[in-house]
Amino acid sequence: MSSSIVYLLSLASFSKHLSELTLVQKSNKYLIVLLNYNRRNILTKERLANLNVLTDYLSIQAPPSGFGLGSIGLNPNQAYGLALCRGDVSTPDCKTCVVEAGSEIRKRCPYDKGAIIWYDNCLFKYANMEFFGHVDNQNKFYMWNLNNVSEPQSFNAKTKELLSDLATQAYANPKMYAAGEMELYGSNKLYGLTQCAGTFPALSLPSCCDGKGGGRVVGGSCNFRYEIYPFVNA
Repeated sequence: MSSSIVYLLSLASFSKHLSELTLVQKSNKYLIVLLNYNRRNILTKERLANLNVLTDYLSIQAPPSGFGLGSIGLNPNQAYGLALCRGDVSTPDCKTCVVEAGSEIRKRCPYDKGAIIWYDNCLFKYANMEFFGHVDNQNKFYMWNLNNVSEPQSFNAKTKELLSDLATQAYANPKMYAAGEMELYGSNKLYGLTQCAGTFPALSLPSCCDGKGGGRVVGGSCNFRYEIYPFVNA
């Protein structure tokens, strides 16, 4: 993220059962941790052991394709996990991110029954109940550029058009990811990225991103981003 661009963070619709959210900056990458789906239900030692095995498994499964799902153990101590790397991230960088995320989430949430951690390059999520195939609309946050565009109505329409097209492309991509660009006016371009571990929900810009020169919606299974500068790795 460019140091000259200022972003704001908004916590959108986190479940009322979630107990803690932290934001720290590490190695110039934003790290956001969403702790605990229900803090009153603490992990058993068996479930914790399953979580340790699961994080190691996903660190091996995810890097080649950028995506990994897994479950370890038997009810009531079964652990379900998802690791999702950004589609333009290389296999080595994906592995580095997933390994770090798996380590960090166990360090920050050692006894929680469910948690999500987001890095710029990857997402890592675990829970004590199956969530595969379900779009997570409960846990998400928004980030937006403070700079306003000169023609917000036209810009918003083009942004939605680009992201909707990319969402369709992402659905047909094994990496569940798509990135592209669109001409705006003059020599200006709009750049976008979409990714979703499941069927992409209908895209709409949150009010915080209205007329802003960049924005991100990051969720527990899907995310999209748009900017007026290139941000995707070639």
